[in-house]
Amino acid sequence: MADQRDRINSGESTAKNVLVQGTILAGASIIAKVIGLIYRIPLYNILGDVGNSYYSTANEIYSIILMISSFSLPLAVSRLMSERIQKGEMRNANKVFLCAMRFAVISGGLLALITYLFSGILTKQIMNLEYAKYGLRVLAPAILIFAITGTFRGFFQGFSNMVPTAISQVIEQIINAAVSLWGAWVLYDYGMTLVADGADELVAPGWGAAGATFGTVASVTIALLFMMYLYSRFSRRFRHAIRKDHTGKRESSRFIYRLLILTILPIILSTLIYNISNVLDQGIFNAILKTQNYTEKQYATIWGIYSGRFRVLMNVPLSLASSLGPAVVPSLTAAVAARDKNAAVRTVHSSTRYTMIITIPCALGMAALGRPITQMLFHPQNGLDLSAGIMQAGALVIIFYSLSTLTTAILQGLGKLREPLIHCAIALVIHVIALFVMLRYMNLNIYSVLYSNIIFALVVCILNALSIRRYIFYQQEYRKTFIVPAISSIIMAFGAYAVWYVLHLVLGNSISTVLAIIAGMIIYAIALVVFKGLTREEMMKLPKGYLIARLFTRLGLLH
Repeated sequence: MADQRDRINSGESTAKNVLVQGTILAGASIIAKVIGLIYRIPLYNILGDVGNSYYSTANEIYSIILMISSFSLPLAVSRLMSERIQKGEMRNANKVFLCAMRFAVISGGLLALITYLFSGILTKQIMNLEYAKYGLRVLAPAILIFAITGTFRGFFQGFSNMVPTAISQVIEQIINAAVSLWGAWVLYDYGMTLVADGADELVAPGWGAAGATFGTVASVTIALLFMMYLYSRFSRRFRHAIRKDHTGKRESSRFIYRLLILTILPIILSTLIYNISNVLDQGIFNAILKTQNYTEKQYATIWGIYSGRFRVLMNVPLSLASSLGPAVVPSLTAAVAARDKNAAVRTVHSSTRYTMIITIPCALGMAALGRPITQMLFHPQNGLDLSAGIMQAGALVIIFYSLSTLTTAILQGLGKLREPLIHCAIALVIHVIALFVMLRYMNLNIYSVLYSNIIFALVVCILNALSIRRYIFYQQEYRKTFIVPAISSIIMAFGAYAVWYVLHLVLGNSISTVLAIIAGMIIYAIALVVFKGLTREEMMKLPKGYLIARLFTRLGLLH
């Protein structure tokens, strides 16, 4: 009986730690995304639709190469270190870190060089956007720098400490914002001088996009210096823990490298397949529209509206799911190592509910207020109707992508690395077929990208859920996780739109939109509690949850 109580307490403690660490990382991610959203507005206005398309293209290719070289390193390092720390094998945990660092330098350096040399071929021959090559060349050094930074982040995450990663992300985004705006302004102006001398008119947005990407290089460099400083401060305690390691088990470097590759490879492939859909979408979209007699400027403008407006806003709620992943993986890995099924189940349940409670209202709120939000943030001279339509059609993309991202991280934390890869591969094939059919034969234009992404994420969600159920005999509860948040969000969406519709007649768009968003948050919180989607006990597990519970108690909504 005592052992059972200990396991229950352990499970509750693990789930609460995931929520706390996940909330720290999610909070930092939201701050970083808000900073990103704020600076992308003037950046969008500097670069224009075409420049944003070039900027997006360079970043998409950079992201794919980053995933191949090092994007999976933080997850792999945290997972392998967490297993050894749980067993008290501190020397082996340190060897994992050192081997991962060597791997990062070699793989990151090699792919940075390849990216620089072949940037022109990638952008012109594959993406049909030649002048995106300037931005991709600027981004090449960031591949190596990010690989090293990611290894340091994985080191701290292995100790279930998300604070260094969280702080570095915020610092990184602040530097990125300042340098990107400066670089875009300076190099766009330089591009205009080239145009005045007879160069192609698309050269100016191409150089502007290159200036914007320089912010990424500067920001990851500062983040690396910050992580190195934190590691130097922590290393004394870590060396002391290594000296106290008397387990006697010593793993060779060859074994660690083999384990790293076996751990990284499935994560790389699943992450690559999961994210390569963005590059495929743009490549297929550009190629098919080109055959339909669209010019490069025309299809670049449409993609610029999609990537520079909708996807920038979409990344804010998506950051919640992506930030919970690093918190979930080491906790689940530790639970699996300890054979604590109770802790694993509670972690899966809590992280899934937390993600849906936040993501669903964000998605429906963006759908309801898509037009006024776009008008408030971007002040577009054209494409407002298209932006509003994309925001409304893209609500399900946000929800399903958040859930599929989280469930992929859950399977990786459970040690099931092949399953997400297989699921993403199946979904990608279906996705590409659907995209081609909708573009070629149904003439849905940019909406075909949205609908095919919904199909992709939904297939991944279903297959991941079936695998999680099979491995830990767990099925997610539906009412409080999906149904109540959805009903509360629908009420919120109608309420927020009604507030905007009434107020904008008097106060104008911007003030009315801000007040409508605040009203929507209040309506959603009240509806969630009234429909018993969030109990007092669950509130208490959140950081400062007692303050939230006290507020609702005083309002008479919580007993």
